[in-house]
Amino acid sequence: MDTSYSEAGPFMMIELPGPVLDDASRSLIRRHRIRGVVLFQRNIVSSEQTRELVSDLRSVIGRGALIAIDQEGGGVVRTSDLPFPPSAMCLGAAGDLELSEDVGGATGRALASLGINWDFAPVLDVNSNPENPVIADRSFGSDPDDVAEHALAWARGCRAAGVATCVKHFPGHGDTHVDSHLGLPVVDRSRRELEALELRPFRRAVQDRTPCLMTAHILYPALDHVHPATLSRRILTDLLRSGWGYDGVIITDSMAMHAISRRYGVEEAAVQSLAAGADMVMALGSADDVERTASALSRAIHEGTIDADELAQKHRRLDELAREYPSRAADYPEDARLQDERLMAGAWAIGLTAHGDPGPPPPGARVAAVVADHAGGGAASDQGVIGEEVVRALYRVYDVRPIIFDHAHPMQAAQVIDTIDRQDTSIIFVSTGRRRPDTELKQLIEHIKPSLHIALWNPYTVQDVPAPAIITYGFRPAALAAVVDWLAGKRQADGRMPIEL
Repeated sequence: MDTSYSEAGPFMMIELPGPVLDDASRSLIRRHRIRGVVLFQRNIVSSEQTRELVSDLRSVIGRGALIAIDQEGGGVVRTSDLPFPPSAMCLGAAGDLELSEDVGGATGRALASLGINWDFAPVLDVNSNPENPVIADRSFGSDPDDVAEHALAWARGCRAAGVATCVKHFPGHGDTHVDSHLGLPVVDRSRRELEALELRPFRRAVQDRTPCLMTAHILYPALDHVHPATLSRRILTDLLRSGWGYDGVIITDSMAMHAISRRYGVEEAAVQSLAAGADMVMALGSADDVERTASALSRAIHEGTIDADELAQKHRRLDELAREYPSRAADYPEDARLQDERLMAGAWAIGLTAHGDPGPPPPGARVAAVVADHAGGGAASDQGVIGEEVVRALYRVYDVRPIIFDHAHPMQAAQVIDTIDRQDTSIIFVSTGRRRPDTELKQLIEHIKPSLHIALWNPYTVQDVPAPAIITYGFRPAALAAVVDWLAGKRQADGRMPIEL
């Protein structure tokens, strides 16, 4: 066996504990020759700091460094001082492929300015299940062809800016009601149904020569009734490699997610995933987890559990990816940055969608704004939206009485509502949740009988609030600004609903 492929590190991606390259992580990278690092919000303080962190990583890893991030748009954005891309579903609502490509390009330009050369986006999942707890607005919609067109346009824009894209989550995470961060989802569709829906955008991506693809920790009995996709040779090698002829990089989703770590153990799962056909394991978790994974992979490599010829091909694919998309900080002039900010803000506004013929109260009217104190971003997001921020935006148009409720005790807001003169005050309910409301929140909605629903996040919430709605598909400042302009009569809501209700 060629010993140049005998070390595990070149096939591993790890995370860092903080915003600097600490001595322990530096030693870990050097000792195992780890070539991949993914950055999260905890690693990013500012563009200047991130640029320095990426430079430090590059100096330790070398020219083949793969520095990744989840910069999808909407709620899944790790940076705080770069232009905020609209969510995929907002772009789906806008319905403009050129706009999707432009947003992908702007996203790539911003990342390239930091030296980040791999974006784990766009999402190719077809969000066909309203109960999906983790995808929702991360998807471009519920039509597989629309999803493919917009996602691939977005990806072309990002790659043209010098950043590799990674479509996800193969074979499709849209029709699940379990979050794979917490458990093992099952998509129990027939092979014919999978081909028509989940697999269709990914097949298009392979034809479009997408450079990278991320696996899903999901069981698809019609494809493999034993192993989830991340660990399935039937799916990754027989279907994707041999059947579709895909020769790009396959990376796993985080092996620390409970769908994998609690059922298989991170070490055994890492070995199975490389043996199944993955090129790189996302070995997130503690330093001990990384050490155990590296030891298990090294042992499997030396013992021949993972085929030597296949290891050579994995190495080649990763080398080619790093050569085509090298990590190097690029210029991001201020005028280009401002132009990208205007592009993003415009895209948020174009996606604004009306549902049920909503009519806003006239400017200056007295309104009661009922909104949660804070809505977290869910398992895939580091951020959320604060109720006071929403109220401040509404103050630009109305005489607002804020009713900010605790998510744990929403019915407390009902007592405040009962003190309001409904003849003189319009009730606006602002939803921010990614999932259907629980029993008490449903009771609150029924009690307040809002005249307008502002759906700031998950568009499926319009099914739970008996009021006409304005939908933003996200909570970023530009999305709130678009709502304010609509309320003030300065903007139309011309987006089309990209999902079936």
